Amino acid sequence: MAEPVVRIPDAKVALSTASVYPESTATAFEIAARLGYDGVEVMVWTDPVSQDVEALRRLSDYHQVPILAVHAPCLLITQRVWSTDPWVKLQRAQAAAERLGASTVVVHPPFRWQRQYAKDFVTGIWRMADETDVRFAVENMYPWRYKDREMLAYAPEWDVTKDDYRHFTVDLSHTATARTDALAMIDRMGDRLGHVHLADGKGSAKDEHLVPGRGTQPCAELLERLARTGFDGHVVIEVNTRRAMSAAEREADLAEALAFTRLHLASAATRSPRVPRS
Repeated sequence: MAEPVVRIPDAKVALSTASVYPESTATAFEIAARLGYDGVEVMVWTDPVSQDVEALRRLSDYHQVPILAVHAPCLLITQRVWSTDPWVKLQRAQAAAERLGASTVVVHPPFRWQRQYAKDFVTGIWRMADETDVRFAVENMYPWRYKDREMLAYAPEWDVTKDDYRHFTVDLSHTATARTDALAMIDRMGDRLGHVHLADGKGSAKDEHLVPGRGTQPCAELLERLARTGFDGHVVIEVNTRRAMSAAEREADLAEALAFTRLHLASAATRSPRVPRS
């Protein structure tokens, strides 16, 4: 039997509910179903529906769109969502993921001013990961910049590969903002790369989250590498559509992002699949 010339990995392509902002979490499920995404990642934030497990389950069932990941409320604007205690936030994210059938919780490293949380973060994430089948995939961040000043806002590191985690999320808008080499970063992550936030950027101090292909990041190259290595995690479209002039323009951007991702995940089969890390 002839060897296949193209390998399409088992990775599912999901839509982050953050990608439809300022539209609602419910709108994200509707768009994901209409465009043919494999599922959604729920960004838990100030939208009450994003915080309500039963409401999310109903949306998933109604639209027949599975929830593949839960993004814990780690943003500045979500400091009071699901408690002010960051460990309680992660416990609730884990419980939500388990109840919704999501395989992954995405978490940012702590802010530097969360001193005790930052001090205990690496060991705490390992402890939680040992208690569940849900993956805690820690996401790379970036230095904050203003004019010629740089502030290290995250601890232990914005470059999460400098610490020992079981699973990582790589975000290509964040690599753009950090002005770091995305492909070198995923090489450092190795088989601990479990989750991808696909977006683009041009190296601005702002976290741009452009549609893939509209910036300078190696989005296509990264997807092709994932295909060659048999990546079995999730690829999540996490783009900024808040400047869209209409619902149709927003949907067109999200359709373009999906098409780009599926195209570049279909890659020449040149290497045997990797063995995923447990």
